[in-house]
Amino acid sequence: MSFPRWCLFFDFHTMPANPDVGKGFDFDAIADRFVGAGVEYVVFPARCNLGVAYYDTKIGIRHPALTYNLLKRLADACHKRGIKLTAYMNTGLSHEEGLRHRDWLVMDANGQVYTQDRLNSFFRQMCYNTEYGDHIVEMSKEILTNTGVDGLFLDCMHTRPCFGKECTDAMTKAGVDWNNPKQLAKFNHDKIVNMARRISEAARSVKPDCLLYFNGVGYEQQQQIGSYLEYECLPTGGWGYESLPVGARYLRTLGKPVLNMTGRFHRSWGDFGGIRTEASLEYDCLYGIANGLSTTIGDHFHPRGDINKAVADLDTRIYRRLQKLDPWLIDAKPLVDIAVPMVKPYPGYNYQDPESQAEYHREFTAIKGATRMLCELKQQFDIVSHIASWDDYDVLVLPDWTPCDKETAARIKKHLDKGGKILTTAWSGLNPETKQYPFAQWGVTYQGDDAFNPAFFTVDPSQIEGLPDMPNNFYCSGVEIKAEPGTKTLAEIVAPYYNRHWNGEHGFVYLPPDKPTGRPAATFNGQVGFISHAVCTSYFNAGSIPVRQLFGKLLDKLLPNPLVKAPNAPSFARISVTAQPNRRMVHYLAYMPEPRGAGVNMIEEPLTVVDQTIKLRQDGQNVKEVYLAPTGEKLDFTIENGYVVTTIPKISGYALVVFMS
Repeated sequence: MSFPRWCLFFDFHTMPANPDVGKGFDFDAIADRFVGAGVEYVVFPARCNLGVAYYDTKIGIRHPALTYNLLKRLADACHKRGIKLTAYMNTGLSHEEGLRHRDWLVMDANGQVYTQDRLNSFFRQMCYNTEYGDHIVEMSKEILTNTGVDGLFLDCMHTRPCFGKECTDAMTKAGVDWNNPKQLAKFNHDKIVNMARRISEAARSVKPDCLLYFNGVGYEQQQQIGSYLEYECLPTGGWGYESLPVGARYLRTLGKPVLNMTGRFHRSWGDFGGIRTEASLEYDCLYGIANGLSTTIGDHFHPRGDINKAVADLDTRIYRRLQKLDPWLIDAKPLVDIAVPMVKPYPGYNYQDPESQAEYHREFTAIKGATRMLCELKQQFDIVSHIASWDDYDVLVLPDWTPCDKETAARIKKHLDKGGKILTTAWSGLNPETKQYPFAQWGVTYQGDDAFNPAFFTVDPSQIEGLPDMPNNFYCSGVEIKAEPGTKTLAEIVAPYYNRHWNGEHGFVYLPPDKPTGRPAATFNGQVGFISHAVCTSYFNAGSIPVRQLFGKLLDKLLPNPLVKAPNAPSFARISVTAQPNRRMVHYLAYMPEPRGAGVNMIEEPLTVVDQTIKLRQDGQNVKEVYLAPTGEKLDFTIENGYVVTTIPKISGYALVVFMS
């Protein structure tokens, strides 16, 4: 069996005081529900955040109300039906064990082991350098031995720095100054990764082929210790709808199977009375499969074993609909033109000291803004770190703050040397020591940071069409540049009358544009397009359409023939391209998260769009037919200027267009 595609994840965090744990489990009925939904893989807790176990343990603390080996019986029922089951164990939280072993807890710099908010699940955290580390290793082996599960899901691995004696002794021995934030953060990160490595080695000593995932360890640190990856994203539970577009395009470059973990909760984990709308949950699943990810839906099982029929039916309806697409999904590879480098990889666990964290969040915000613009522009792209090759991309997009360290500079040079194109903005690529852009292809010279606040720009209409004929606000800071000979200026900076400030008498907040400066705001020299201001950060924070238009116009010059064009698609539509032997697929999603009330983004229904033209670049493919999957409905098509062109009469939420060669 290949890596599972349709999965379910269950929390089972249950207070030790609950009297009914396990009292009503009908394992055959539960497993039959899984079969009915076409589920291939399930995660269920062996030991939850509360620190109580749901199997027969001699090492941990079985839940006091439980009278049998619940996890084993569930595993047996799943295995009888050909379904794999992995055991969840929270490593960073174990409240009942922490309550009984205060010496196992993380101690902060003030000597406290509890934080002030006792209703926050993270008020206690476990320290891996105490005897708890040995305990969790042995418990991992015991779970695999005593329950017959297929693997382990280790949660909340990332914990706070600890100042307990075990950690301070280890830091002293290693020559770490725990008063130095960078050294302290690195020691803590290494401790977490080492704990994951110990668990991985112990688990594989019992079951060499076990499935392993470590939630809270950086994805790239799991290359050798885990067997697959999960991208956790509950859009209404704090992650938002800007998260998955980044995560999907990054994780798929790391060479491991990836599960797109969404959830049925209206808010976040443990929202027992909340349920997502069918359209919103289906959108999450569709977005993942359109970007090459498998799917898992998170839930929380009732302690008695009650089946939440509304949720189970919801999962079944969505999965059974989407499983009809399987022939066009299995082993399908995303096709892309563009790479967006992410030099500090998500989620930034190894950038936890204050200075590094500020840099990480600054760079990540720019990446989210670039992602948003590229999605709205219907461009096909990956987000790549140093672990992936950058060799096969036509264009690199360097958002705002992409640092020019030695490795990044070497990769950029290699890309330029092969004739690759670059769209770069603001400080990206700037050498921090020389204060210059080290590549002649940039075509500009750095003159310093721009002094204007606000800065406006106007475009040269002979070079760029379609932007408002007025000074447009960048809504962000940037750099002052000089164009070198041979570099065209496409847009120029317009100065404000005065900067935003307080002069002792007035707050200068009414800031009209004054005069053009002649300074470049956007340049192009054939290989590199440059925008002087941090437009990716600006778009994420302010969403100005002229800013996106400027970004898109430069990209058009660098990539005049992108993989796919959708000339009349609305901005909210999302389009992805995947490929299997002898066919390419265009995934078209028509959904729009709507802000409601005090901060909830909601998708209540799919949107309907009509007469949507899709142009797919031929790339040497001799397309013989175009049809909609899974129905097989044929679409007329023509060949025009190197593109296969077809029109979909009506799309309600989603369409999968297949181009068969």
